Amino acid sequence: MAVAEVNPGKAKRVRNPDATRLRVLQAATTEFARHGFAGARIDAIALRAKANKQMIYHYFHSKQDLYLAVLEEAYGDIRRSEAQLQVEHLEPVEALSTMVRFTWDYYLRHPEFLALVTNENLHRARHLKRSTRMGELHGLFRVRLADILSRGQRKRVFRRGVDADQLNLTIAAIGYYYLNNRFTNSVIYQKDLGAPEALEERLRFNLDTVLRMVLRESPAQQNRGKRSRGADA
Repeated sequence: MAVAEVNPGKAKRVRNPDATRLRVLQAATTEFARHGFAGARIDAIALRAKANKQMIYHYFHSKQDLYLAVLEEAYGDIRRSEAQLQVEHLEPVEALSTMVRFTWDYYLRHPEFLALVTNENLHRARHLKRSTRMGELHGLFRVRLADILSRGQRKRVFRRGVDADQLNLTIAAIGYYYLNNRFTNSVIYQKDLGAPEALEERLRFNLDTVLRMVLRESPAQQNRGKRSRGADA
């Protein structure tokens, strides 16, 4: 509920706790993504959020708690965005391809997410281990891919024996590594791996890689089969 603050000789100013908390989270996300947990400064967050330090500590108690809130919100956002895909109504191959494209596009649009994940891994997930929300945030995410695999297996499109968690890790890894390291790898491979055409080429490679892992037949074999059946018709 908004609270009116009255200052003598000044107009009433309305404080919105939810809006203030959101500004602090957004400012903290930028600060932690740029400087990591150790390098981030509460003063800088307060300045960017247009809030005072006392207000930040009122909402989040400590720098550690604020950092954890940023991590939870970062993971929550990707899971909420993913939940809107409605892949349950798609054929298994299309559903899986949609998941791969979504992960790639999300990483591209949210480099701060990659930075936060990288930084927290440097800390060996010391802060994230304190979270009580991670199981809740990722429960549906894990079940969804398992369901896509199961549907594909029942339709004899996907081979059996593919572990859903391992596949999730692979989808994340082939996007995360490429995008997080595209600057150094552009030097190694002597081409701009962040150029639009390079990103499109990589997405096609990611899709082909994931599908080859799960399909009973490779995409090329499937296409040859379709052409053969068309010729026999």
